[in-house]
Formats: sequence, C-alpha cells, structure tokens
Amino acid sequence: MKALILALLLSLPVPKLAPPAKPSLTPVTREVRKGGRWHLAATGHAVYCYGPVMTMPQAAGGFLRVATFCRGEQAMVPLKE
Repeated sequence: MKALILALLLSLPVPKLAPPAKPSLTPVTREVRKGGRWHLAATGHAVYCYGPVMTMPQAAGGFLRVATFCRGEQAMVPLKE
C-alpha cells in the first residue's frame, strides 16, 4: 500500500517555477508624496504644493503667505491674498 502511494506521488507532474522577472533598465519616475493642494500663486498661476501654507515675516515688517514643497523648481511659492 505504501509503495502504491509513493508511486502515485512520484508520478504527479512537478510545476516548474519561473525565474523572477528582471527589473527594467528604464528609470521609473513617480511622485512619492500624495495629498497636495492647488494654490493661486502671487504671479496668478496655479501651483500644486504638498506642504503646509506658512506665514513668513518680511524685511519691511509685513507678512507673506507662502505654500511649501511645491511641484517644479521652487520649494516655496508666494501666494496671492
């Protein structure tokens, strides 16, 4: 009986495992951060920023609202009041 079970087990097909897929050589660009907001910049353009809106003191004594961690070249963008 044991020989019959052993013969049945050995006669079953063994699935071949595929090798893991090789990573592509092309760079993948993804935005890591999520959950930003659209703001109106002082220049009149819409900007998408991930950070909080901060109030920064100016040298003339006033305050300036800026959005932080924005898409593009600028880290801080002055906002239109």
